[in-house]
Amino acid sequence: MRRRRTNNLVFHEKKKIFTPELAKEIFSWVFYTVVAVVIAFLLVTAFGMKTSVIGDSMEPTIYNGQSVLINKFVYMVSSPKKDDIIAFLPNGNVNSHYYVKRVIGVPGDTIQIIDGTLYINGEEQSIEDTIYDKMEEAGIAENEIKLSSDEYFVLGDNRNSSEDSRSANIGVVEKSSIIGKCWYKMGGTEGESGFLMD
Repeated sequence: MRRRRTNNLVFHEKKKIFTPELAKEIFSWVFYTVVAVVIAFLLVTAFGMKTSVIGDSMEPTIYNGQSVLINKFVYMVSSPKKDDIIAFLPNGNVNSHYYVKRVIGVPGDTIQIIDGTLYINGEEQSIEDTIYDKMEEAGIAENEIKLSSDEYFVLGDNRNSSEDSRSANIGVVEKSSIIGKCWYKMGGTEGESGFLMD
């Protein structure tokens, strides 16, 4: 409140409370808040989907009951790569739980398992034997499997305790059945939280 003196009289003038500058600032705050909420929603929708791993097929990378965050956006602009860990619905069955497995073969690859060893495009993947257990069952990969333009071959990291592309009821995974890339695991009773690196 300001005082103004006129002819020995004192008048009190009220200061304007709502000014154009104040209106502009309020609008600015509202605008940026709305933008932040929209961006947060898009990020949660794209990166924040969560599922729990059922079973021990991905041990020791991910343990039974551990939750993983899924990036649903990444495969809208690119395709799964070898060693990506993906979440998918087997045969696109929406009534099934999400399966979490590692991509071993990509479109154009030929996959075969001979005497427990993985062959991709006719080349023995000897590095596999140093990381994972030798496979006791080849399943449908006993014979060569040629992956078409939208097909992927997946295996669990716990090779001998995994229902994956070797199983006839799962087989190769079509891109349309893939929900997204698993990028972060959250600690459970056994596992620790952390990023899932390629």
